[in-house]
Amino acid sequence: MPAIEVEQLKVSYGNRAAVDGVSFSVEPGEVVALLGPNGAGKTTTVETLEGYRSPDEGRVRVLGLDPRVEHAKVVQKIGVVLQKGGVYPMMSSARVLKLFAAYYPEPRSPDELLSLLGLAEVAETPFKRLSGGEQQRLLLALALVGRPHVCFLDEPTAGVDPAGRVVVREVVARCREDGVAVLLTSHELDEVERMADRVVIIDHGRIRAAGTAEELSGAQEVRFSADGPVPVSRLEAALGARIVVDGSSYRLEGATDATIAARLTALLAEEGVALTDLRIGRERLEDVFLRLVTEESP
Repeated sequence: MPAIEVEQLKVSYGNRAAVDGVSFSVEPGEVVALLGPNGAGKTTTVETLEGYRSPDEGRVRVLGLDPRVEHAKVVQKIGVVLQKGGVYPMMSSARVLKLFAAYYPEPRSPDELLSLLGLAEVAETPFKRLSGGEQQRLLLALALVGRPHVCFLDEPTAGVDPAGRVVVREVVARCREDGVAVLLTSHELDEVERMADRVVIIDHGRIRAAGTAEELSGAQEVRFSADGPVPVSRLEAALGARIVVDGSSYRLEGATDATIAARLTALLAEEGVALTDLRIGRERLEDVFLRLVTEESP
């Protein structure tokens, strides 16, 4: 049974459809990123899964439970990271973790979580005096203290420095290993590529694409620029690939040969033209995202 199930979810505010027929699932031990521009319907979807909103149509389940009807059961089994807030500003990290631990029958050790999230040195520091990254890591610790089966993470790396981001990635990876289902939202797509097993992109309340980052990025492509005129037709014939002019650079479509870079360099050298830039790889998730959300919505 999936840990999270969303089936044809529809939620409206007045005449505006915030979520319009969204369906996806998250398995135990899977990390799924729900992506979209501001106003796409991400927050409404997550709030419905957390039991704070009712569907107008469709069905949502968390661990087989209706999060609205069986809210008291659901909250004992989930962890939630808000983008910010939710902690008394003058309460220390250690004290707030001990407070939250008291809400659960078998909590994780607050000291263990402080060490795991790199917060042991600021355990007695009031929340308001922590850096933005430290505050975010404390919120993640609070989400984990009740040994959740499902975690909802809203912008888990927002404001976190590079070293702290490594810690967050490691904690998310450990959640996966422990069989915790993780649904995260983020605008930091490089971090999403590192953490998520699958990606669901929504815009105007509808799913635009879903799959692994590799699946969404499509086939490998080669991009290059040169210091002189490029003989496009001759290169296409020799390489067996179509060349698309993209501004001041060129893109090879259908180039899968592992020796393509060496062949391209040699062919251009024969023409007296030198490469000034060469990039080989799949389209970045950020490029996929921007392309999808700037296309005309369905």
